Amino acid sequence: MKASRLTAVGLVAAAGLWIASGHLLPHENAESRAAMRAGDGEARKLFRVAVAETSLVPHSRKLAVAGRTEADKHVAITARTGGVLTDLKVKRGSWVKKGETIAILSDEAREAQVVQAEALVTQKRTELDAKRQLIINGTLPRLQLVDLETQLRSAEASLAAAAAERDRGVVRAPWSGVVHDVAVEVGQAAFSMAGREIATLVALDPMLAVVEVAERKLAGIKVGDTAEVRLVTGERASGKIRFVAKTASQTTRTYRVEVELPNSDGSIPDGITAEVSVPLAPVPATRVPRSALTFSSNGDLGVRTVDAAGVVGFLPVSVVEDQQTFMWVGGIADGSRVIVQGQDFVREGQKVETVAAAEVTATAK
Repeated sequence: MKASRLTAVGLVAAAGLWIASGHLLPHENAESRAAMRAGDGEARKLFRVAVAETSLVPHSRKLAVAGRTEADKHVAITARTGGVLTDLKVKRGSWVKKGETIAILSDEAREAQVVQAEALVTQKRTELDAKRQLIINGTLPRLQLVDLETQLRSAEASLAAAAAERDRGVVRAPWSGVVHDVAVEVGQAAFSMAGREIATLVALDPMLAVVEVAERKLAGIKVGDTAEVRLVTGERASGKIRFVAKTASQTTRTYRVEVELPNSDGSIPDGITAEVSVPLAPVPATRVPRSALTFSSNGDLGVRTVDAAGVVGFLPVSVVEDQQTFMWVGGIADGSRVIVQGQDFVREGQKVETVAAAEVTATAK
């Protein structure tokens, strides 16, 4: 009896002690575990990144577009009358000046018509001179003077027409240029040369550099601006923009832009590949190292920055101009601290330790 009573008392005492231990002794819960992890995090060393302070400046952009050279004028010279080609003054590659003879078509009938018209003019002028005084004195009727003057004018008009027809047998250069091709031979095409192509003439001075510009990049290109042209041969030239199309191509939706290049020595050939650098209006931009650009978790291109508290942020940017080692971008405020080393190993909201990198200096061009 006493033994069972002692056992019951012992069990009650043990239960009391176990209940009291929950209030008197410290124990681990969710809050204590979080506090311990926070303490461990603070004790852990922060990740170190290199930052550079940026500057926002006006940047003069250049639009580089591939194109080709194109002769200013290109024409097929044709015969304006019939006859036999008796003399060909040029050959392929010949330089000619404006008005210089290219070919001669011979037709004796044209020369005979001129001689006949000259004789008729002489006759009518002689008749008018002989009868003029008689008409003035009243010996002949005054109306006859008008008739004689009309006959003389008609004869002079016939002479002018015959001379013009004769001159059509001489084919001349309409402007200075180089003969690109000759399509006939001496002695060819009697009485069938009218409308026939004699030669192809190309004007090389000035030479044009022609490019097709996308509609999104057309803004800022103005007539009269200077453009730099680099040929595929390595030669460089400078010229003025003389034409910007106002209507897009129906197939490519691009706009034609022409740059006029001086080419008095003919050193720039027609149809050669060229790269045209067109200046655009300055825009506010920041120069950052190419390696500083990264992508956010959403796939946006930008840079990671660090604020005054050392917390990482992300700024999306737009590319203004791409250079070899640096990029001109928009979207970064003046004086921002951009991470230039270690940006790929940190995330937004993370606190980091910063060290100064070589300052990214940006000067307006």
